[in-house]
Amino acid sequence: MSHSRFESIGAYLPSNIVTTKELLSRLKEPPSFDLEKITGVKERRVHDTDPDNYEDSFAIAMKAAEDCLSRSRYEAAELDVIISTSITRSNHATRMYMEPSFAGSISRLIGAKNAITFDVSNACAGMLTGTYILDRMIRSGAVRNGMVVSGEAITPIAETAANEISAKYDPQFASLSVGDSGAAVVLDQAVDDNDKIHYIELVTAAEYANLCLGMPSDKSQGIALYTDNRKMHNEDRFVFGSNSLGNHLEKLGRTFADEKFDYIVHHQFGAAAIPWMNAIAERELGSPMPPDLRVIEKYGNTSTTSHFIVLHDQLSDQNIPAGSKLLMIPAASGIVAGYLSTTISSLKV
Repeated sequence: MSHSRFESIGAYLPSNIVTTKELLSRLKEPPSFDLEKITGVKERRVHDTDPDNYEDSFAIAMKAAEDCLSRSRYEAAELDVIISTSITRSNHATRMYMEPSFAGSISRLIGAKNAITFDVSNACAGMLTGTYILDRMIRSGAVRNGMVVSGEAITPIAETAANEISAKYDPQFASLSVGDSGAAVVLDQAVDDNDKIHYIELVTAAEYANLCLGMPSDKSQGIALYTDNRKMHNEDRFVFGSNSLGNHLEKLGRTFADEKFDYIVHHQFGAAAIPWMNAIAERELGSPMPPDLRVIEKYGNTSTTSHFIVLHDQLSDQNIPAGSKLLMIPAASGIVAGYLSTTISSLKV
């Protein structure tokens, strides 16, 4: 069975920047918490709301798709699949659309006339879910290549939170950390081990869905997936231990250290939570974690696009040498967990 690889990557970040200080100044009452310290978010990008240049989530997705194609070896007409994974589904400014599908609309506008198109929604694990599906399609031989794309104009929830929050433990707390962005990747068949997705798996456990409140946690000291400490050890193992990556490696007769990852990329939902998650991973997997790549300070939590905004940003800054092996760890409401292992060499920005 063949493997897939990341062939090209694109992104779009709105030019408008809103600092955390500016956002908090909109609260009705002075905050009793230090949002920047808790989340690590210093600023975030915010979509343009000028009627003549409105950046809805569809427009942002289109710009990311076009950027991705600008450095791909493939023309749009050569793509076999387009998968859209946006959570926010605004088009024509503030109108929300379920149909027609974003993937179908994107394919028509970029000229991907031969592509199979469909949308997937899986909370903040959206782009990794699209990658999972496309990887399986390529590995099975059903298709040769395809694009996974997402555009998120999600900051209206931050504006609503700023207008309504009045207490430290308000359920809308996590909404203050989000930022707008678009990302897209083209996948095709891998030709060698220096450029391929080694494995990708996702798992959902609905029994933990009640934990996805995004509120401050005494244990993580930040925006965390976990607000109930009664069964914390078992829930940690779901994400990092025997039910996930640890179990996969055990079946292969390998250890985490054997994988020799150069970097780890977590979902960008809270800077204080990432070291905590790495510590759990070290405990469960019995090995130190590689350096983590992050951009939450500059862009906040960009929901479905976060892993690929990190990848695009770090490639752009030439912080990822060719031949680097990365581990991507999703975290999403549902609750969704999993892992993606990839080596990248030819991917450029």
